[in-house]
Amino acid sequence: MLDLKFVRDNIDAVKANTANRHVSANPDLVVELYDRRNVLLKELEGLRASRNANADKMKAKLAPDDRARLIEEGKRLKEGIAELEKRYEETEKRLTEEALRLPNMSHPDAPVAEGETGNTQLRTWGKVPSFSFPHKDHVEIGQGLELLDFESGAKVAGQKFYYLKNEAVILELSLVRYAMDSLVREGFTPFITPDVAREDIVAGHGFNPRGPESNIYTLEGTDLCLVATAEFTLGGYNSGKILSADALPIRFAGVSHCFRREAGAAGQFSKGLYRVHQFTKVEMFVFCHPSGSEAMLERLIDIEEKIFQGLEIPYRIVDTCTGDLGGPAYRKFDIEAWMPGRGESGEWGEITSASNCTDYQARRLGIRFKEGAKNAFVHTLNGTALAVSRTLIALLENFQKEDGSVEIPHALAAYTGFNRIGPRERSKG
Repeated sequence: MLDLKFVRDNIDAVKANTANRHVSANPDLVVELYDRRNVLLKELEGLRASRNANADKMKAKLAPDDRARLIEEGKRLKEGIAELEKRYEETEKRLTEEALRLPNMSHPDAPVAEGETGNTQLRTWGKVPSFSFPHKDHVEIGQGLELLDFESGAKVAGQKFYYLKNEAVILELSLVRYAMDSLVREGFTPFITPDVAREDIVAGHGFNPRGPESNIYTLEGTDLCLVATAEFTLGGYNSGKILSADALPIRFAGVSHCFRREAGAAGQFSKGLYRVHQFTKVEMFVFCHPSGSEAMLERLIDIEEKIFQGLEIPYRIVDTCTGDLGGPAYRKFDIEAWMPGRGESGEWGEITSASNCTDYQARRLGIRFKEGAKNAFVHTLNGTALAVSRTLIALLENFQKEDGSVEIPHALAAYTGFNRIGPRERSKG
């Protein structure tokens, strides 16, 4: 959530930002409700002061007529306060609803454009593979090597669920450990987080837990959601807390399953593992002093690059445009891996992202730090260290060989215990 006084004092900038991000929100209404709320609060405080003064007068010895007059005045004030409190609460509720629709402000250098086609490539790393044979996509490779089973996943759990089998199971476990070891060396505290979070925690991160456009699974009869990312559980860990400035930055690394409805997601680039309802992810989350958040974002991207350079996967870094930013993000960079199976000749596909959310989430979650005599909101940042499903796509497609096998990068082979996945005899089970 944006600071409401900031919204009022910078209404033109907030309106321009809302338009640039193509968000359905009404900054003018937020300011109107904010001013109305403040007027009601001032009136309410005035009536409460009058009620207290009236009550003090009743303590003295009074003539019957004077006491009766004060009693009537007390009743009038009580009724007026009750009516004002009702109007104040209604206004406050509506103000909160409208203010929560406002996106975070955008970094001045973020490209201004409507959708992902407006994202700007900053740099690339690695060599895109050139195959001397008809290469396959990860679905063909995974099914041919008996690593992936989408048909059984759909039969048991529905479309966009899947089974990992054989070496793919070891690959997932190895990727998680590889990423977590990398983060521990960088000073992150490792977590295995819950796979559920309360709706208020999800909303506090700037995500809508309910409604037709929500990407979140909710659990019927509870206030719980399946997490779409460990960002929810890692950020929620410090909700409502006042942190020490000396402890900042606080760096968390969490492993969780991630559940996403992927509402409306379709198309040839959504096939296989690219858009699924459940996957495993290692997430970074940082609570940072406001003065250091921009540098920390660069640090998160640097860590992500090291992870994928170790896996020898070619990638590019993309500066996300305003129209493609999620609501909480002030600045966001994506890593897109080369995926040879996308399209006829391959395409880039998002594999990680890193975002600076400034104090937008901290304000909603009530996460502050004590600096001197004052408390201020921390800045929060998040970054995908490694999403297993999309990393598997890049590994299978980039390292496929003509004989149908797949090589394992050296850094990962140290965890898997094998450096090649080859064709096997047809399994009986």
